[in-house]
Amino acid sequence: MSGPGDRELGMHRRITRRDFLNGVAVTAGASVMPWHLLAADQGAGPEKSPNYYPPALTGMRGSHPGSFDAAHSLRDGTFWDAAGKPINTGESYDLIVVGGGISGLAAAHFYRKAAGEKARILVLDNHDDFGGHAKRNEFRVNGVFRLGFGGTFSIESPAPYSAVAKGMIEELGIDVPSFRKYVDKNVYRSLGLHPKIFFDKETFGVDRLVINPSPRGGGESEDAAATSLELLKQFLAIAPIAEQAKRDLQRLYEERKDYLPGLTSDEKKAKLARMSYANFLKDVAGVHADIVKLYQTLPHGLFGVGFDAVSAQDAWGLGMPGFDGMKLDPAAGKGMNRDAIPNEEANKYFFHFPDGNATIARLLVRKLIPDVIPGNSVSDVVLSKASYSKLDRSSSSVRIRLNSTAVRVKHLRDAASAKEVEVSYARGGKVYTAKAKNAILACWHVVIPYICDELPDKQKEALASAQKVPLLYTNVALRNWTSFQKVGASSVHAPGMYHSYVNLDLPVSMGGYECARKPEEPIVVHMMKAACRPGKPVREQHSFGRMELYTTTFETMERKIRDQLARMLGPGGFDPARDVAAITVNRWPHGYAYEYNSLFDSFWLDGGETPCEVARKTFGRIAIANADAGAYAYTDEAINQAWRAVGDIIKS
Repeated sequence: MSGPGDRELGMHRRITRRDFLNGVAVTAGASVMPWHLLAADQGAGPEKSPNYYPPALTGMRGSHPGSFDAAHSLRDGTFWDAAGKPINTGESYDLIVVGGGISGLAAAHFYRKAAGEKARILVLDNHDDFGGHAKRNEFRVNGVFRLGFGGTFSIESPAPYSAVAKGMIEELGIDVPSFRKYVDKNVYRSLGLHPKIFFDKETFGVDRLVINPSPRGGGESEDAAATSLELLKQFLAIAPIAEQAKRDLQRLYEERKDYLPGLTSDEKKAKLARMSYANFLKDVAGVHADIVKLYQTLPHGLFGVGFDAVSAQDAWGLGMPGFDGMKLDPAAGKGMNRDAIPNEEANKYFFHFPDGNATIARLLVRKLIPDVIPGNSVSDVVLSKASYSKLDRSSSSVRIRLNSTAVRVKHLRDAASAKEVEVSYARGGKVYTAKAKNAILACWHVVIPYICDELPDKQKEALASAQKVPLLYTNVALRNWTSFQKVGASSVHAPGMYHSYVNLDLPVSMGGYECARKPEEPIVVHMMKAACRPGKPVREQHSFGRMELYTTTFETMERKIRDQLARMLGPGGFDPARDVAAITVNRWPHGYAYEYNSLFDSFWLDGGETPCEVARKTFGRIAIANADAGAYAYTDEAINQAWRAVGDIIKS
């Protein structure tokens, strides 16, 4: 059966595509900019244009076109062939930070606290916006302002925030326990909306939306819940899976069987740590293949891969079925991922801003350069508009320079005796250099060996092992969400579709910003895709996924987005040609920090020094931050590693 055509999907309709409109304006402006004068004034550039405002851009965002060209050329060994002689800006700083994400901004913050308000700091970032993965997406639909998160979702972590990370959050004025004042969890429930599962015809033989009896695994707007036997009964009555699969699923939830008899709890955990949950289901529990297909994509939101590459031990920790009769003691097993280890204190420490953790990045920028974002409270920052022209001014002790890709970081003299570090960066088709007493590399670890050749080979190898997890965080602005109401869905897990999770925006109102409460109002729908290749080793899956995201056009993604929404919500009257107002695809080929996996990383089970410990070692006047430095894909780790890196260079 063929699907709807492009006209039915609305591919011909005009939607908000400010990536194209503003992109042309900014690019055109950049092409006639006197870039040769930048040696005298690095504050010049497209950021000075009155039209320059990245949060409002739609289309392909995240690692947007132009943000990675210099880095890829450096990787391929072709960059310096055409780069020309670097232009010396004559600038000298106390610290240059490579990477303007939360770790880089936090490093600038911690350094200035240690060195004093007059410390001169330059932050370089290859993107056209600050914040790294903490990306802010803005929309206006029928005159209504809507915000979405384009990356880092919230203040949360599977383990408690450290004193350092919690201290910075509090210093920014964020009162985490106050979150309940801003979120209205009854908006969707009061309308009879619940989490659903969408079975697609390519995977399960028919398109069908079914109640989700046990929401878990990555839906940001839903609460994980124990399986309701009544909901399970409803699910089994209409789910398009084999009758044997239905019996097996009921058995998994109701039968208390020990699948590894005769072993101690620790011995069982050791076995479970070395087998995937998919294999546990197939080979140990003996369930029908439809159950494996149903569960495969559940961990996408945590790990960027499916249960073919997540251990059964981690699945046990995440509350997946099949372990109730295993007599496993509740203590964490060796090699468990931190996401799979429950912690009551950590579960309570949660705060989501309407733009996700982009608010943290904006609060840090406000603290570093107050003129950029007006206001003085956490609430007023939500609607405050950043003035990008003020990020990089010679009069400021802290400068943030966007659209600037670091291409070389080196000591001037040998690392042991050098007094300065020189940083070269590509900007506007030229290469420039600036000097500093110290440098902190708060960028992706896989990039560092290409820009810092003098590092020891062992450290380069450890840095290169930090494979990033490729993801799409897509925001679709809808003119209304009546179709969600009619099908009774607040979120949808779609195990066989392009985006495996679809969620109505978490209903948060603060600082004058109001969430959507009525189905007739515009809303932002968040969609998540983990680009992976099931059946391959986990690092290969990430490599394949990264290539997929780089080579897939926005047009192709838009078609898949419209088709998926039409098929899931069509029974509710959804018309993709009519109802879609704007689409922003936040493409992150280098997304989450890679977290160690007991199936593929023997050292995670055997103990000893981990690659991230080798990778983050300070070398001379160069320190290394980023969440990669802790192999932990959370904001608190980005902050922790920034604090450690600053401490390393301050005491050296």
